[in-house]
Amino acid sequence: MDDTPWFKDGLQFTCSACGDCCTGAPGYVWVNREEIADLAREVKLSAEEFEKRYVRKVGIRKSLIEYGNGDCVFFDANTRKCSVYHARPKQCRTWPFWKSNVATPEDWQRTCEVCPGSGQGKLHSVEHILHQIAVVKL
Repeated sequence: MDDTPWFKDGLQFTCSACGDCCTGAPGYVWVNREEIADLAREVKLSAEEFEKRYVRKVGIRKSLIEYGNGDCVFFDANTRKCSVYHARPKQCRTWPFWKSNVATPEDWQRTCEVCPGSGQGKLHSVEHILHQIAVVKL
């Protein structure tokens, strides 16, 4: 059985800074203790205070809260940018190279339809993509 991914020649992605991945339908931005601490430092709060203000418990996991329209609490609608970009969670850092987005060519095509940077710009190697997939288990 061949374990070579269908994207063995790499995939193109360059963020267009559209903000679409930070907005829209409700969802989850999963965070762990380390990410909460990093985010807390970024906004100059203790980890405890940060959790009280910006984190919700979902079962045994934790997610950043979002506004009623599905926008991430750290999405700045005026600039269309992330206000905690340098400390953003791994889930955000690895977009669009999630297993669910690259499992099949059809999954990647759907990702390209909703993300204007996917399928465009910089060619990322299969090694880079596999590393990104391994970073976050969604």
